Parts: sequence; C-alpha cells; structure tokens
Amino acid sequence: MLTGINIHSVFVLDQEEALDFYVGKLGFEVGADVDLGFMRWLTVGVPGHPERQILLEVPGPPSHGEETAAQVRDLVTKGALGATFLVTDDCRGTYRRLRDRGVEFTEEPTEQPYGVDCALRDPFGNHIRIAQLPG
Repeated sequence: MLTGINIHSVFVLDQEEALDFYVGKLGFEVGADVDLGFMRWLTVGVPGHPERQILLEVPGPPSHGEETAAQVRDLVTKGALGATFLVTDDCRGTYRRLRDRGVEFTEEPTEQPYGVDCALRDPFGNHIRIAQLPG
C-alpha cells in the first residue's frame, strides 16, 4: 500500500537560477545537491518537512534524449506542464512577504470555495499556487 509522496519533479532550465528562486525567494531549503556525473540531483523543500521534496530537474539525460528535452524545455516556458500547489497559514501575509522579495504574481490573493489562494510562475514558466485552506 502506498503511504505518501516523497519527491515530485519540476522541470527547470537552469538549476542555479532555480535555487535562487525556490530557496532565495520562496524560502525553501536544499534537501540534496549531489553531482551524479550524468546529472545533478537537486531537491528543495519547505523547511521542517524533509519527507516531501521537489526535484529541480533539467530536461535531458538520463530521462530524455535531446529531441525530447527540447520539447520539454519548450513546454516549460509555455507553462504547459501542470502546477505545484503549496499551502500556507496566511495567504495574504505570504503574498506580501514574497512580493517584497521580488516574486511576481499572476494572481493576487482571492477568496475561493476552498480557501484563499494566489498564483505565480517561477522564472521558467511553471505555475505555482499558494493556498490558505480553511480550518
């Protein structure tokens, strides 16, 4: 029986730029940064939650050949590869703090049937939503 999700992959075009954004602006912490020779295994996560990580993966080997990697890079820049959903206890406060750090939002905090949420994109085009859930 499955009991959880440990790592979710998000495609980025530059891992150093991704670190600057996810760690420097969003406040994540590095989980692992390992040079495997054929790729860099770079994960980040919300501080205090090492059991859930995001793999900041560059399209290419070993998962993709060059033709497929080029297609994935194109889809990333179009924001066509889904979204990452984050939660907070205070959506409006988180929005203000991140905006003050230079994060550009595509949607301000808005009341939704499931709580309050806002939206942004990372520097590569990936969608990110931040929600304050009721309760």
